[in-house]
Amino acid sequence: MRDHDTLAPRPATQGGARPLLGMTVLVVEDSRFACEALRLMCLRSGARIRRADSLGAARRHLSVYRPSVILVDIGLPDGSGLDLVARLAQARPRIGVILAMSGTPDAASAARAAGADGFLAKPLDSLGLFQSEILRHLPPDHGPRGPRVIPLDSIAPDPLAYRDDLDHMRDLLGDTPDGAALAYAAQFLSGVARDAGDSALARAANGLTGPGAVACLAHVISLIDHRLAERAVL
Repeated sequence: MRDHDTLAPRPATQGGARPLLGMTVLVVEDSRFACEALRLMCLRSGARIRRADSLGAARRHLSVYRPSVILVDIGLPDGSGLDLVARLAQARPRIGVILAMSGTPDAASAARAAGADGFLAKPLDSLGLFQSEILRHLPPDHGPRGPRVIPLDSIAPDPLAYRDDLDHMRDLLGDTPDGAALAYAAQFLSGVARDAGDSALARAANGLTGPGAVACLAHVISLIDHRLAERAVL
């Protein structure tokens, strides 16, 4: 039986348009763009949000407090989010809802095998899907009572959050990255660029691993510099 000690039963008058009212969501995610989408979703849903950008930061958060819900990105700079999911799934008392996130659809089966309750596919742009995936894993007395209107809103993060991600990658790639750094940059950039609708950079980033990585690196840096310059003008 699952342990839901971290969630307190909610009065019937709470919920409605803000069905996560009173909950705390810990987001373990290294992309500012993805975090901004989740921040807006939590705000619209009534939940408090805290952020950790790595496995190490997540462990520090969890040593101090226990959130109601945790969302874990599978690709993190210091390891796989699946390792954290597996550890949390076995912990007692257990966090109320554990969800994994990825831009790779077939990662859902690996996430559930690791112990995740559910899975959120990137890009994270549907408020209704975000709320529903959390609520359906809560015990009946912890969610909103009665009928609930599912919002159809699409969430659009501030483009400045995408710039923050590009700045981060520019620093990483401009410092003679090794193979591990290139592999991380390929995964990170291809995902966040795809989510931001930047298909050209997403395609280029996929080439940061493999035999043509050196030549591709210069191209990717050029694309990033061009995008940063455009935003600087704006």
